[in-house]
Amino acid sequence: MTLIDEIESGNFAIPHSVLLRPDSIRAVSWNINRGLQLQRIVEYLASTKADLILLQEADLNAQRTHCVNISREISQKLQMNYIFGREFQELTQGSRGSPAYHGQAMLSRWPLSHPRIIRFKRQSTFWRPRWFVPEIEPFQERIGGRLALVSDVNVAGRTIATYNLHLESKGDDALRYSQLEEVLNDARRYDGDTPILLAGDFNLDLSGGPAAVSISRAQFQDAFANQHAPTTPARSLLAPGRAIDWIFARGPVRATQPQVHRSISASDHYPLSITLSFSEG
Repeated sequence: MTLIDEIESGNFAIPHSVLLRPDSIRAVSWNINRGLQLQRIVEYLASTKADLILLQEADLNAQRTHCVNISREISQKLQMNYIFGREFQELTQGSRGSPAYHGQAMLSRWPLSHPRIIRFKRQSTFWRPRWFVPEIEPFQERIGGRLALVSDVNVAGRTIATYNLHLESKGDDALRYSQLEEVLNDARRYDGDTPILLAGDFNLDLSGGPAAVSISRAQFQDAFANQHAPTTPARSLLAPGRAIDWIFARGPVRATQPQVHRSISASDHYPLSITLSFSEG
């Protein structure tokens, strides 16, 4: 079953004329855990003064987040443009007449264009509705599937192809690796002169192994090379935090000032930020 109207958008950025192209932009990627702590999320994102924000796990019309359109609410408060891609319909969070959704969002102070979704071919069956499972919390019955949200970000005439990923949390690394491969294959459509940003919640340690090799072969550079740190809090002494959120860049750009903001406790993931500097004039 497919989701209806998979992408929605809104434009809240204040139009401005640009005499000179910026040498760099600030980018943030963050799994916001549905937006359960919306006020703290907005306060942090406002403090970053980011030009581009990639969010994973954003709710739309879900009871647990007071039926708010989380992506739109954040975009309005920060005066940014946004697109939102519907990953799942959350069957326990809405009703037949007022469905709830969950997905990824991309926010930008610059225009966003050509939005699209890569809904991965291989998906976990964990979330599939079953007749013997009631459509109530704490069960998370869903319709849909994991995806990458893709858009061009138009920075004063310069285009940045941007991928916002959320790979499957259930299943094994082989499943996540196959989903990542779909994105890397898709990125081959862009030539070497096009800057590409690849970020999100990978649910995968990409500091080594075959997935890291594939990313390197696709000529993506790890923004956190030699600076890897857990991007989720430790749950206990026996369950330390994991490095599963990542940012990569390719083309005539350089990622500098990488940081995992471990002091922010508004989600079950920490936000990541970088400065993306352009190589050409």
